[in-house]
Amino acid sequence: MPIIPSKRRPNPVDPAVDAVPAGLRIGAAFSWRILIVVAALALVVALVVLLQDIVVPFLIALLLCALLAPMSAFLQRHRWPKWLAVLSSLVVVVLVIGTLALIVTAQIRYDLPSLEHRLHKTVLSLQALLDSEPFGITIKDVNHWVSTGSAYLQSHASSIASGFQEAGSGAVHALEGLFIVVFTTIFVLIDGRRIWGWVVRLFPRRARPRIEAAGDAGWHTLTSFIRVQLVVAVTDALGVVIGALILQVPLAIPIGVIVFLGAFVPVVGAIVAGSVAVVIALVFNGWVAALFMLGVVVLVQQLESHVLHPFLTGTAVKVHPLGVVLGVTAGTTIAGVVGAFFAVPFIATVNAMVTAAAAWRPDDAVAASGTGSAPADPDHGGVQS
Repeated sequence: MPIIPSKRRPNPVDPAVDAVPAGLRIGAAFSWRILIVVAALALVVALVVLLQDIVVPFLIALLLCALLAPMSAFLQRHRWPKWLAVLSSLVVVVLVIGTLALIVTAQIRYDLPSLEHRLHKTVLSLQALLDSEPFGITIKDVNHWVSTGSAYLQSHASSIASGFQEAGSGAVHALEGLFIVVFTTIFVLIDGRRIWGWVVRLFPRRARPRIEAAGDAGWHTLTSFIRVQLVVAVTDALGVVIGALILQVPLAIPIGVIVFLGAFVPVVGAIVAGSVAVVIALVFNGWVAALFMLGVVVLVQQLESHVLHPFLTGTAVKVHPLGVVLGVTAGTTIAGVVGAFFAVPFIATVNAMVTAAAAWRPDDAVAASGTGSAPADPDHGGVQS
């Protein structure tokens, strides 16, 4: 059969377009697409900031669910009713927090007389140091500064009162956030799979399998991250507490709690928590104990960086250390301590979701359906573990 040539004529090329170099056209195409992506991200960040009283408790609840979901699923696999498994997981968290609070309060009450005596000696030593050369600060100068500060507080009493009012409203917001955390945690643990299925159905039908795969990968990464951070935080806290007890540094248990909480903020949290331990050792035990405490903190951080994270994380959380540092810095710049806390789990989860969505192929869905496995039961197990 003879080939009939096409009668379509090529579109004439605009001389102005033809005069633009190809590299510039490609750069412009990339540029407007990047601007659209940046504008979308800026809109998302603005909405998050606007709704932070809802978003932050919701994210905290997701992290808590990622920590409790394996325990709830384990109990359900051993024939516990779902409501009892979820309730038991929440009770364990409340008991752990309450036990830590009681231990911290008991040690502060026990060490308080000794702390007052040591603090008095430290203040006298500091006064003697400041009175000597080259400082030359006398008691008269200190009293003058105290009187000046008192006068400043009296003249700005109205602004201080407004600050207390803002603190009161902040306490109300904290209670509201706690309410959101508790109820979100309960409902996600009970009905997480069904909630995620509803979210997936908001997307076009052809995109749903890809979104489902991305969600599974993101949830797996988030649960792995939380478990790793929990083990790392407990190990850091135990190491610092043992070092503080050996050096007889007061408030060893409260220091351990601070280190435990700080370990959930990579890089920055470890530095801040370690500096608190060193400062307390310096104030109450002198510079020699502070140097040894600094050595303990550095040793614990090296153990975390070179042993715990490589051994525990493996391939579950694929985030480069440079990405961690930049993410924590960006999160701190955008949202302060809250941004630093959520930066790394957010980056790890989004990275896993994007990678899984990009790597998904229609053959994956065919292979999954061809194995004969039944679809996940939304009423069994709540969220995936």
